[in-house]
Amino acid sequence: MKEYSYLIVIIVAIFAITLAGAYFSPTFEEEKSFMELFFLLGSLLFIFSALVIFATIGFGSFAIYAAIFLAAVMGMYGVEGATLVTGVTYVTWGSIFAMQVLLFYHHLRSATDWFKKRYTFKAFKKEYIAFYPMLWIAYFFLEFIPSIVYREDFLKFIPSKAFEDMKEVLDR
Repeated sequence: MKEYSYLIVIIVAIFAITLAGAYFSPTFEEEKSFMELFFLLGSLLFIFSALVIFATIGFGSFAIYAAIFLAAVMGMYGVEGATLVTGVTYVTWGSIFAMQVLLFYHHLRSATDWFKKRYTFKAFKKEYIAFYPMLWIAYFFLEFIPSIVYREDFLKFIPSKAFEDMKEVLDR
């Protein structure tokens, strides 16, 4: 529970510093920039919170939610806001998926159960193709860099092997 309190303190500090910057700005343009940043950070916090909720309860109805949410964001913030929402969604959802694939690749039972509970092979294949770049990014940051820093051996990641293993697991 202590980790969550640190997260809340960091979020509050970011918003407080942004508001302090707006309050102590010498010109109206700087104040306006800080206020725009404040509202943009609030929007990102809301989007991330919604993504965490949907990741927790499942992505079954996510397409409908995303379409409605993108339409609302586009109406409020324009194309830039919708692009930002799409990017944050891709990175967040892709990171979750990629980390679970890496855990599955290392034969963790919890990751196997996670995929069995949420995916058919057809659905997995679609997300595997969509998040293929995220698999390499996650591997780079979670396996490759730590192995260099700590001078340890690491398991070479072969995405096609994970794909074939997943086919065996999900087709049962």
